[in-house]
Amino acid sequence: MKKTLLAALVLGSMAAPAMANLQLAQKNNCLSCHSVDKKVVGPAYKDVAKKYKGRAGAEAKLVAKVKAGGSGVWGPVPMPPNTQVKDADVKTLVKWILSLK
Repeated sequence: MKKTLLAALVLGSMAAPAMANLQLAQKNNCLSCHSVDKKVVGPAYKDVAKKYKGRAGAEAKLVAKVKAGGSGVWGPVPMPPNTQVKDADVKTLVKWILSLK
């Protein structure tokens, strides 16, 4: 019984940060164009993580891309600049996206 309770607590604590990051993405309207696992207007977050896995400087590059916007990497639809999103929130979101499998 104690092992089951401990396992539930550990799994629950692991899911909490992911849920918080998903809520952060929702709060900043990221989910209007993106989804975790399906292409919407922009790429799925899991596809972004796969493309940039192991690349040096990926986090800084994506933080800059989110803030400034861009086009051409994932298709013809441009991503608008997200200057209204706090720098700390962008960094948190990018770290989370890059951690997805």
